[in-house]
Amino acid sequence: MKHENSLLIRNGRVVDPAQGFDDMASVLILNGKVARIVRESDAAIDLPKGIRVFDASDRVVCPGFIDMHVHLREPGFEHKEDIESGTKAAAHGGFTSVACMPNTSPVTDNSGTVDLIEHRSRMVGLVNVFPIGAASLGMKGEKLSNIGELTDAGVVAISDDGFPVQDNYVMRRILEYAYMFGISFISHPEDTNLSTEGLMHEGYYSNLLGMKGIPAASEEIQISRDIILGELTGTPVHIAHVSTAGGVRMIRSAKQRGVKITAEVTPHHFCLTDASLVSYDTNLKMKPPLRSEPDVEALKDGLKDGTIDCIATDHAPHSENEKQVEFDKAPFGVIGLETAISIVLDKLYHAGVLSLTQIVENLSLNPARILNLADKGSLKEGCDGDVTILDPERKIEINPQEFVSKSRNTPFAGWKLKGAPAATIVSGKVVFDATEG
Repeated sequence: MKHENSLLIRNGRVVDPAQGFDDMASVLILNGKVARIVRESDAAIDLPKGIRVFDASDRVVCPGFIDMHVHLREPGFEHKEDIESGTKAAAHGGFTSVACMPNTSPVTDNSGTVDLIEHRSRMVGLVNVFPIGAASLGMKGEKLSNIGELTDAGVVAISDDGFPVQDNYVMRRILEYAYMFGISFISHPEDTNLSTEGLMHEGYYSNLLGMKGIPAASEEIQISRDIILGELTGTPVHIAHVSTAGGVRMIRSAKQRGVKITAEVTPHHFCLTDASLVSYDTNLKMKPPLRSEPDVEALKDGLKDGTIDCIATDHAPHSENEKQVEFDKAPFGVIGLETAISIVLDKLYHAGVLSLTQIVENLSLNPARILNLADKGSLKEGCDGDVTILDPERKIEINPQEFVSKSRNTPFAGWKLKGAPAATIVSGKVVFDATEG
C-alpha cells in the first residue's frame, strides 16, 4: 500500500490539550491524517514500510499552530507580501495555518476574490490558508457584504479589520447575518472619532515626545459596544489585538455573564510598551498602539486566567521604503510570523507566565475552535496531520535580513531569545525543518 504524506514522529514530548495529553510519545501520520499516538512506554508502533521517521528528541510535539490574524497582501499589494512569501514565512515561524484578513485590492467582499486566494494558496502556499471575508462592502461600514455568499465560498470569519464599523445599526445587522450563517465576527476595536490623527498611546510618553495620542478609551468604547451587540444578537464576537487593561476587564466580565466573546493578544503588545517609542523607530508604530506597563501586565494576567483565548501576530508587512520615513508619515503595522513563537517561549514560557499546555491552547486549540476548523487544533485520530515541533531550549538572535518574508518591519531586530520552532509539518509533509534550513 502506498503511503503519501506519511510520517512517524518519535521520541518527543507530545502536548495536546484537546485530549489532556502530555507525555513522551510517538505520533503516526498516514496519508495526511493522524493515525494514532502511542506513549513511549507502550508497545512499539508497527510501522508500514517506506515511511519517514522524524526524531523529535528533546523537542515538544504540538498540534499545528494557527495564526488567526495575518495580512498576506495578495491580491493588490504584492510588493509588501504575497501568498507564496507569506506562507513560507509562516512555515519558518512554526505555523501550519493562517487566516488572512480581507484588506486586499480588490477587497475580499465577494466569492471571486475568495476563490482567487484559495486557488493561489493551493498553487504556491506552503501552509493552510483560510480567508476572512469583509463584513461590509469595500470595508466602508455602510452596506453589508453578501455574508451568505462569502460563507459558501469558504471564509472562516468576517471582519472589516483596520476599518472598523462605526455605525451601530450596521454593526447590529452584520452580527445578525453572521449568526444566521454560523460564522464569527472579528472586531478591530477602535472608535475612529477618538483615534483620528493619533500616532501612539495617549499618555506620558506622547506628551514627552510631542505626538498626538490614541487614548485607551478609543479601544474600550468599541469593545463595550461589540460586547453589547454580541450579547443582543447571540453572535460569537472575537476581539482582535486587545491592548488595554480596561479592555481585558470588560472581556472578563462579559465572559462571566456567558457572552459569546473571545479575544486575542499579539506578542508586541504583551512585551513592549510606549516607552520604547523614544527611539522614534517606525517599526514600533502600530494599531492599536503600544500601551503602558500596567496594560502589558493586564494582558499577561488575561492570558493566565483564560480571559484572552489566543495569541496572534497581526502580521502586517510593509516595504522598506514605506517605513523609512518620518514617524507621522509611516504606515501602521509590524510583521510577526517569523518571530512570534520565539517571543512566546522566551517571554511567556521561560518567564513562568504560561505553561506549554496553555501556549498550545492559545496557538492551536482555541483558534481552531473560534474559526470552526473541526480537523485542526488537536492530534486526535482522524485530525489533519498538522504538527508544530518546538525546541524550547534553542537560543536565537532575531536578524531581519534572514527573514523569508518580503518585508523586514519588525520591532524585535537584535533580540536574543530562548526557544524556537524546530519543524513545521502540514498534512504529514515537512515544510520546514530548522536542522535543514
